[in-house]
Parts: sequence; structure tokens; C-alpha cells
Amino acid sequence: MTIARRVLLIAAALGAFAAPAMAQNAPAVLSARAGWVVHATPHAYATLIERVENAIQANKMGLVNFASASDGAKAQGFAIAGNRVIGVFRNDYARRMLAASIPAGIEAPIRLYLTENADGKATLSYRTPSAVFGPYFEGAGADLRKLSEELDMIFVSIVDEARKP
Repeated sequence: MTIARRVLLIAAALGAFAAPAMAQNAPAVLSARAGWVVHATPHAYATLIERVENAIQANKMGLVNFASASDGAKAQGFAIAGNRVIGVFRNDYARRMLAASIPAGIEAPIRLYLTENADGKATLSYRTPSAVFGPYFEGAGADLRKLSEELDMIFVSIVDEARKP
């Protein structure tokens, strides 16, 4: 066996022991941070996904993309708590954002974060559009702040609708 192969095997073995330890040190539930909104919901994770998708549509926004660590893990034979990021935006907002600030374009779409809790319920979190776009206000057109405030209200509506009983 080559030295390189031995190093890879040792690294893989150590990784198998380190991953559970890292997962145990991660907080079980998200907590509010500056610029974040975090809501526990009465819904199971799968139900919350459906409710969020419906609320996005009801608020005339677009579900631009999504990524799911739990779906990826499942595809590889691992089970982890539900975890999904959903990107939300709309083209007219994109045009206004880019007219105000080309650099701010890296921040779109705005993301919603759905996480499954140990009790089977799910948490719905997001960074407010004003917090996301805030670093670009200086030097941007005035419309970026106005656009952020409009999006703040839309995201409140999406989240309120998705989390209601």
C-alpha cells in the first residue's frame, strides 16, 4: 500500500470519528442573530416546505432555487435532520436591484432556511432583505433601500403565511 493511500485511509477514518463530534457540538436550534428572523413553527419539516412554497406563490414571488443538505445526505445513504435553503426573488426586483447596485446582485435570491428540529417540528429563518442588501446601500442608488424595505414586507408576509397554524 502506498503512503498516499495510507494517508487517505487514515484521514477517512479520522473523519468518520470527527463528523459525529462536530454534529454534537452544533446548536440544536437556530437562534436570532443581527439581521435574522427566526420562527419556530407548529409544522413538521415536510409540511413546512409545502407551506413555504405555497406562500411564495401566493405573494407573487418566484421560487428561484433550493438546496437541501438532508436530500443530498439521503442520496448517499445518510440520515440527517431536514435542512433546506429556498431562494426567493422576482425579475422586476432583480432589475431594480441591478439598476441601483451591480455588486448587490451577488445577494439575490434572498434565502429562506428551513430546519427540522429534534421534536419533529420545523424552524423557518431568514436574513431580512434590508440586512442582506445593507452593505451595498452606500454608493448604491436610493432605490436599493426602498426595494429592500418592500422585500422586507413581502418576506414577513411569506413567513407569516407559511407558519400560521
